[in-house]
Amino acid sequence: MDVRQKLAILADAAKYDASCASSGSRTKREGATLGSTEGMGICHSYTPDGRCVSLLKILFTNYCIYDCKFCVNRVTSDVPRARFTVAEVVKLTLEFYRRNYIEGLFLSSGIIQTPDYTMEQLVAVARSLRTEHRYGGYIHLKTIPGCSDKLLAEAGLHADRLSVNIELPTAVDLAALAPEKERPVIESSMVEIHGRIDEQRADRKAGFRAPAFAPAGQSTQMIVGATPTPDRQILTTASELYDAHRLRRVYYSAFSPIPHGDGRLPPDRPPLVREHRLYQADWLLRFYGFEVDELVTPTLPNLDLEIDPKLAWALQHREQFPVDVNRAPRELLLRIPGVGVRTVDRLLRQRRVRALRAADLKKLRVAWNRARHFLCTADHQPRARDLESLVLRERLTATAPRQMQLFDAAPSAQSGEV
Repeated sequence: MDVRQKLAILADAAKYDASCASSGSRTKREGATLGSTEGMGICHSYTPDGRCVSLLKILFTNYCIYDCKFCVNRVTSDVPRARFTVAEVVKLTLEFYRRNYIEGLFLSSGIIQTPDYTMEQLVAVARSLRTEHRYGGYIHLKTIPGCSDKLLAEAGLHADRLSVNIELPTAVDLAALAPEKERPVIESSMVEIHGRIDEQRADRKAGFRAPAFAPAGQSTQMIVGATPTPDRQILTTASELYDAHRLRRVYYSAFSPIPHGDGRLPPDRPPLVREHRLYQADWLLRFYGFEVDELVTPTLPNLDLEIDPKLAWALQHREQFPVDVNRAPRELLLRIPGVGVRTVDRLLRQRRVRALRAADLKKLRVAWNRARHFLCTADHQPRARDLESLVLRERLTATAPRQMQLFDAAPSAQSGEV
């Protein structure tokens, strides 16, 4: 099998892994002569600060000794198999970069022989790129749970970001669909990465010139819809992971049915809008001051698929509105539907010098058609009957866009399309 055939198989197999954003890596590595994390290339993903980053996203191999029921690459699957060599991945990365196709590498793998053996291959790729080829572009390595702390330590020195997939929201889900994987083993890798990041930051704060360790932090991914676990438990798990390990991101990946799937798996994929709502809720937890119990409750454990969670909360708490944008504190302004974090910060600066009017909010790019029902300005006051009206929800959701299904627009790498 030549490299082109391997690339077709292993790039297609990598599409199921969502945790590949490159936020947090903004500067060139010291001594690098090739590659940068800052330029513009073919647009595949956007970082939170607005940069567009393209990544070579592949598996080292799709052979795997585990039998995770939701995974197309499980040991009992009959998919075509392939495996790169370390030299092949290094060469692909460099040649794709020189042609301006990519700005970084996202490298994951099925588990072969042992976790340590597999992780050694991934680390060898990053080591070769950094030390032999002076490559300074972005590298994201998927950490293999159960590998040694020594390998994690070296991986963090070469990679901008490390990630360890939590796979499923609960230990019960893991026991049912991925019995070879255990939550404590997965989290132990997160603890090790977190500890080394903190240690490196402490050394630099103390004035030591400590080498960078995973400067873009760590992330994880959960499969959504493979089990009946409700959104409340998914968000609770995400919140616990953020608090315990200071993750940069939790990625939610909608379950996609696989050929000859296990009978315990659902026959259909969940609506992609559910994944979208979880991301919106995740954002509210991290940046808007919301708690899990405010977004999903024991009686309503799933997010509303018709409207975003912030709007759903506002409609359920109409007694909190309208909010006076010229007087309200920041934490209340953040709860207005259609008003984002940056807009709130700009609004707070401008209201120090003059009373804000509706035209000012529109200039600040407030989503006025939604927000106007929940705020008041010097020249705008929503009518009480409109705020209390039962048709307000219908009015706000009448123009909701259609949600694209998972991989609808993505050509198959196995077909040779680009």
